[in-house]
Amino acid sequence: MPRKAQNLVAEALTDTRVVTLNGARQAGKSTLARLAARACPDAVIRLLDDPATLRAARDDPTGFVEHDGLLVIDEVQLAPELFRSIKVAVDTDPRPGRFLLTGSAQILALRQLPDALPGRMEIIELWPFSQGEIDRSPDAFIDAAFTRGPALSRTSTLRKRDYLERVVRGGYPEAVRRSLRRRAAFFDSYLTNLIERDIKELAVIERRGDLRRLLALLAGRSGGLLVPATLAAESGIPRTTLNRYLELLTAVFLIKQIPAWSASQTQRAIGTPKLAFLDTGIASHLLGQDATRLGEPDGAAGAMIETFVLMELARQLTWCSERARLHHYRTKDRVEVDAILETPDGRVVAIEVKAGATVRAEDLAGLRHLTQRLGQRLVAGYVLYTGQQTLPFGDRLRALPIDAIWQTAP
Repeated sequence: MPRKAQNLVAEALTDTRVVTLNGARQAGKSTLARLAARACPDAVIRLLDDPATLRAARDDPTGFVEHDGLLVIDEVQLAPELFRSIKVAVDTDPRPGRFLLTGSAQILALRQLPDALPGRMEIIELWPFSQGEIDRSPDAFIDAAFTRGPALSRTSTLRKRDYLERVVRGGYPEAVRRSLRRRAAFFDSYLTNLIERDIKELAVIERRGDLRRLLALLAGRSGGLLVPATLAAESGIPRTTLNRYLELLTAVFLIKQIPAWSASQTQRAIGTPKLAFLDTGIASHLLGQDATRLGEPDGAAGAMIETFVLMELARQLTWCSERARLHHYRTKDRVEVDAILETPDGRVVAIEVKAGATVRAEDLAGLRHLTQRLGQRLVAGYVLYTGQQTLPFGDRLRALPIDAIWQTAP
């Protein structure tokens, strides 16, 4: 299945000495690295998951990295001592495209990392599949939104149940190809390996049961504000330990904190970040809710669909042409907008997410608030909902089907 990051890797290897593919375990980094190596006739691939290869890397890191062409090192976080030898190698021979590294835990978070290769390494994040990668569709909503603004339009065939099926499937390649029952087995083993291996590489965890309990608690708060004091009180985990756990779960690409947004015109904005699981399949599994259960009146459809949209946007930001940043917005008066995309020149696209198939006047309150505050800086405000039509709601405000995220293009 073609990955959007493949072109990013190929481009980076033309002008950067060290390129690192960083991302969640089982997201497809090794497969993508092998595809990149095929384009380089003299490339050599070394897998640190192999015990003999790992031993060689640790015993003789200088000799291990000697190679005239592209050297691909998979799971480089298993041998952090290689970074110093790589630094010497690329300083001695500064040709671009010397090394392609992959890592399952955030490279810069490793405890034993001797040098982060400043100025020599470009890090490319590889996420689980986006919906556009799965459907082989444009996946260019962010560029389309800034280019077309309120002229953006989409008619969809999907209904709420279809979106919920996508939510519980998630984007991990192994989960996408499995049946519903077998997918649950994958999620169970994935979480176990994440705690027993990746997190163990980053830090010593005294009570792993606390971490598992915290995961379930966080899943129920995905799409909501992240308030550590409240989490500490509800989980019984000390505040300092909780903060460390949150950092670790971020480092292994399980959760993401979306920062709050404010502008000079909106002084009353609050600074609390929003919590989101990178993969809604994992979050739904932790909640114990399938598509049917999510859609029930007391199900978590609203939070999971919002998380789903936020993470599709976050994926697109790694390859879109617009250099936008993702935020959320909430004032002390509880006026809120689920997603704010802002470019360096100050242009803003605002997005509200609704799990329902109808849009009410109150659903646009936050968007209208920003229209008044931002004036022409607001390119467009969208309500992304589970309905099928594009609906106008006044100056630069539109309701769009959620699948506009991966089906529209500039």
